[in-house]
Amino acid sequence: MDGIDMQGVGSSPHRLEIMEKVTGSAEYIADLSRPNMLHAAITQSTVAHAKILGYDISDAMAVPGVVCVLTGEDFPDGRMGAFIKDEHAIAKDKIRYFGEPVAVVAAETEAIAREAAKRVIVKYEELPAILSPEEGLAEGAAIIHEDLDSYIKVFPAISSGNMASYTELNEGDLEAGFAEADLVVEGTYDTAPQAHLAIEPCGALADIDKQGRVTLWSANQSVFRVQANVCESLMMPMGKLRCLTPRVGGGFGNKMEPHIQPLVVRMTQATKRPVKMILNREEDFECVRARHPFKVRCKTGVKKDGTITAREVEVLLDCGAFGDDSPGVLGYSLLMSLGPYRIPNSKASGKLVYTNKLRFGAFRGFGNPQVAFAGETQLDQIAEKLGMDPLDLRQKNLIQPGDVWFGGGQVASNGLQECVDKARAASDWDNRKSRTAPKGKRRGTGVALSAHISGLLGTGAIIRVFEDGSVALNTGAVDIGQGSDTVLSQMCAEALKIPLEKVSLASPDTDGSPYNWGTTASRVTYTTGRAVVGAAAEVEKQLKEHAAQMLECSEMDLELRPGGIVGVSGSDKEVSFHQISLRAHWAAGGPIVGHHTWVFNQPTIDPKRAVCSGIPFPQVGVFSFGCLIVDTLTDEASGKTEVAEAWSAVDVGKAINPSSVEGQIVGGFVQGMGFALTEEMVWDGPKLANPTLLDYKVPTTLDTPYNIHSIIVEAAEPDGPFGAKGAGEIGLVAVPAAIANAIADAIGGHVHSLPMKPEKVLNKMLEIEDAT
Repeated sequence: MDGIDMQGVGSSPHRLEIMEKVTGSAEYIADLSRPNMLHAAITQSTVAHAKILGYDISDAMAVPGVVCVLTGEDFPDGRMGAFIKDEHAIAKDKIRYFGEPVAVVAAETEAIAREAAKRVIVKYEELPAILSPEEGLAEGAAIIHEDLDSYIKVFPAISSGNMASYTELNEGDLEAGFAEADLVVEGTYDTAPQAHLAIEPCGALADIDKQGRVTLWSANQSVFRVQANVCESLMMPMGKLRCLTPRVGGGFGNKMEPHIQPLVVRMTQATKRPVKMILNREEDFECVRARHPFKVRCKTGVKKDGTITAREVEVLLDCGAFGDDSPGVLGYSLLMSLGPYRIPNSKASGKLVYTNKLRFGAFRGFGNPQVAFAGETQLDQIAEKLGMDPLDLRQKNLIQPGDVWFGGGQVASNGLQECVDKARAASDWDNRKSRTAPKGKRRGTGVALSAHISGLLGTGAIIRVFEDGSVALNTGAVDIGQGSDTVLSQMCAEALKIPLEKVSLASPDTDGSPYNWGTTASRVTYTTGRAVVGAAAEVEKQLKEHAAQMLECSEMDLELRPGGIVGVSGSDKEVSFHQISLRAHWAAGGPIVGHHTWVFNQPTIDPKRAVCSGIPFPQVGVFSFGCLIVDTLTDEASGKTEVAEAWSAVDVGKAINPSSVEGQIVGGFVQGMGFALTEEMVWDGPKLANPTLLDYKVPTTLDTPYNIHSIIVEAAEPDGPFGAKGAGEIGLVAVPAAIANAIADAIGGHVHSLPMKPEKVLNKMLEIEDAT
């Protein structure tokens, strides 16, 4: 079969859906419709915290074309939530943030629905609004969730009052570690909320059959999480809801947990007609979720030679009105708060506090960029005080092969040293001071290291061999634009030694797909990839069983050959998948189907090594690593900073599709650059003040450096599919810290707050000038 372009592992074929997207034929929620379909719109609350006294929907119902108006009184009392079951499908009895949906209207057109939604009147008894974690923890503060103690929690949560969760990790002897240090540096750092800003706003479409079973299409990152959340909140059997996914225009965590799906399902149950709703951009800003603002206190002890002896990290997180993924973000951020370094004595603790703001939740990096900003900034401050090169300080303390992670989790592969070496060489780090800046600009070079996980929770795969020898792959994993459909198909093709074109991929469907927790946590390539390889092994076994009988030989003598062939080793005797499958379908054994399901089971914590409490993820692991170096130019007159060039070396285990990996590195960098320099959700009292792209500043192509150098490092994960591990988030984690360190290198002082807008940088420059 010489000459076949297999397009398997290590190659970069075009995305499977590329023609759909470039021709405009890809179907998103906005493109879907059903016969006799209604359109829905929400009424949002105009206060942040209040008891609901009643509703007046008469004016809304009087609008011609309105079919139904539902309020909290029309929804069951079910609660949903990834970690804490604290959220109804719609506001019931109480308002908990400004902009929270309080009613939903269905009408013959979207315009009619939106007009009627404006006419719904909600009567409130306003309560004191809690607008910061500090206010929430204050004595006598108004309680946002009076029934918190009775809520179902899926982890050993430590909760009380407005504190949704407390988590703590301890390892070694912190006091002794600081006593051993020759230098102790302590600082506080804070980050602002960031909007996900996926190109596609949240939307959903539901239809109902004569038996009352609902089919739901939605923009999501997991059909299974959608099914679970909708059924919990509406108190309906999971078998009564089928969830599917059309093309998804980005997610970044925003579509992992529920948005408007429960509202659409409830409306289609009430009207017995299909119902579609898509949030506009302002609504998407105001009532879905965002990246958590962090306040971090970081304290690090080092010896004169740069050896780190101790670190203490304390974080305070704004949870927003509902738990969502926030307990996980808190726990994971603490787990990653030491960075990829050997620190023998450490303590990390944090509080997650309910406030009357929209929920904060999963966002690419999952709390890791915030703590990395604090820890990596502090390392540069330490290097300055010790008179050390910042990269040499990090080099001295790198986690080494064979070391375990903070808490005792296993690290089976570690390409961090190679990342450092390659980024250092590519950026000419050692000669960075020789680079000049244009007149009126100050050039700086910064570095930051990072790590991230990709092993988490359950997944599965099914492979079926068609009569013609081609195969169908079904995983339940949602491709949100990152290319997982292509990567998983490449793995399937590689494992079975067939061309990529012989693999067809099923769209996620809760009726027929194997369970997959979600497209999040950089987990699909590793976890679902392992399931694909496992299912392929089952198919190979069955193929060889048939071939052994057809070729009258032992199964042990058989091998897969390129192009869909099973042959006898050392001979030209062979039989095709086509021939084998015909036999299986029509003569003996039955159709060939392989399946594999598994759940990641590596413990997060070794209780013999660490003392921990309130841990939300008992089993996470598989570490990717990165080293990022950036050059920046800061304007002396305005403080505005631009990134001139970047070198991002990332250990991904094995690049299944190198082009997609490069895309993830570059995309992560640009999103991290926005978090570092321009993006900030701003509240005016309880109301979000900048829920539009006019006032929310996201980087454009004009702000993005042309030279973002992606450097792929492949330190194979022993049990990873072909050695692969995650690449989706690691490219973002170090970006704010590296840019912060480059700015500090340029102006001579550190900015401790994100985003580092021109006024903050200019004020720091003036402060430094005044001090000298």
